[in-house]
Amino acid sequence: MNFTRWSARLPGTQRRAASRGTEGSVPAARGEYGPRSEHLAGETDGAVDTAGVPALEDFTVREIVGRLPGLVALVYGPEHRIAYVNEAYVAAFGPRPAGATVADTCPEAEELGLLPLLDQVLRSGKPRTVKSRRTQDGGSYTVTCLPVESPRLADGGVLVHAADVTDHAEAAERLRASERRHRETAVTLQRSLLPQELEQPDDLRIAATYQPGGTDAAVGGDWYDVITLGAGRTALVIGDVMGRGVRAAAVMGQLRTAVRAYARLDLPPHEVLQLLDGLAAEIDASQIATCVYAVHDPNEGKLVYASAGHLPILVRDEDGTVRRAEDPTGPPLGTGGWLHTSGTIALPPGSTAVLYTDGLVERRREDIDEGVAALERALSGATGSPQVVCDRLLRSLGVTAEHDDDVAVLVLQHPARKGPDAELFHNAALELLGGVEAAPRARAFASGVLASWRFPVELRDLGVLATSELVANSLQHGTPPMRLRLRRTDRRLIIEVTDGDDHLPRRRRAETEDEAGRGISIIATIASSWGSRRTPGGGKAVWCEFALPDTP
Repeated sequence: MNFTRWSARLPGTQRRAASRGTEGSVPAARGEYGPRSEHLAGETDGAVDTAGVPALEDFTVREIVGRLPGLVALVYGPEHRIAYVNEAYVAAFGPRPAGATVADTCPEAEELGLLPLLDQVLRSGKPRTVKSRRTQDGGSYTVTCLPVESPRLADGGVLVHAADVTDHAEAAERLRASERRHRETAVTLQRSLLPQELEQPDDLRIAATYQPGGTDAAVGGDWYDVITLGAGRTALVIGDVMGRGVRAAAVMGQLRTAVRAYARLDLPPHEVLQLLDGLAAEIDASQIATCVYAVHDPNEGKLVYASAGHLPILVRDEDGTVRRAEDPTGPPLGTGGWLHTSGTIALPPGSTAVLYTDGLVERRREDIDEGVAALERALSGATGSPQVVCDRLLRSLGVTAEHDDDVAVLVLQHPARKGPDAELFHNAALELLGGVEAAPRARAFASGVLASWRFPVELRDLGVLATSELVANSLQHGTPPMRLRLRRTDRRLIIEVTDGDDHLPRRRRAETEDEAGRGISIIATIASSWGSRRTPGGGKAVWCEFALPDTP
């Protein structure tokens, strides 16, 4: 048997050339090195002292193989009968009788899946290796099977070499367990920072989906939010923090909290992103994030939005036509030096808008515009509730549990209301012309509208009082043009007054002798909520809301 030929194929073994003049040749186990082995001797001043150095033929194959730390077995014939096992093999699995078959006497071969491997090696005459196979006693082995050719083995044989890699396998499993725990922590943090329950405004139906990447993908910083701003207006946000792991999720949480705080200021979308841009650079200059911030006003029937490097909003009309929100789009958050601007896209009744992160449309070796186009095609045929649309889009884009990136999708619908449902939504407006005489006209207008909407007397009286105070405040402190707007939904009554002055009112404590300063305090006392904001082009809007009876 040519042991050297086998040993050349064993994992981790190296053979040296017989001499520098025969580099690259493979000598046999006996007779090819000559009487002395110069490669085993040391060198001193260019002279080689070979006296007393043993040659390779002085050792038998059994002596060498028997002392190898690796497990070695020699089997022969199509039945894989055992010819030899070394001491390491016996120590690991016990003695094996010569001449017995592997299938009958070596249960470890079944556990390691070696029987098919032995058949393959005999048929092909080529070595085969399996890595880190586990036995029932918990050991792990990497096994190499090498074909053996010998005149004494008419049907051929196989040399089996197994390296004990239990320590490496356990270390790898500990590492995988650590990575799983790290990923679970990141996913838990990510989900805890997302809205646990979406706010549902009166005029929109909204659903969202977040799906982390598969087990081989680290958790990212995808996020979304829905924020009711008052007076029927709603802010919709989606963003993506570049990077992976707990850090990206933590940055995402800080940005989401900041967006909610800025949203309470009721600023235009581009101003919100401008503030967020500076904050993102302060949080972590190395973490770049994209974001879309949009505001829906039911009185205008459109989305006003600003984008910081994010993918465009898509809107599907009732007839299936899909429109894409284009410019303006600025650079990602945290880059600085850019003045964001706001754009608009119509959202008429019966339409559906989709905000999403790049994990939904980005694929390797494919331009991202192709992914957005595929999403447009999927959206054109997606009907049903917002949650149904979310699910259909994920399926259409091939997003599975093993997807290689995080995905966040936010779907909002502006329903086309008909029949009895439509009777629950009304608008009425009055231009406030003239001077002080506009106040009694506003009160009479509010009283008539609220009566036509069949509100209870108590709610009508509160609505007329709130109208009087808001109009009086605008007449005293505001400038033309002035306008009163009343709006009812299925859940609330909204009263809003706009004028051309951009100084926002504030609630203050009026002293006993003061003749003014009580209007906003009265509004805050009688209404469910109130607020104010600056309007585009200058001016302001002051509003208040009343919850309708039997409304949670």
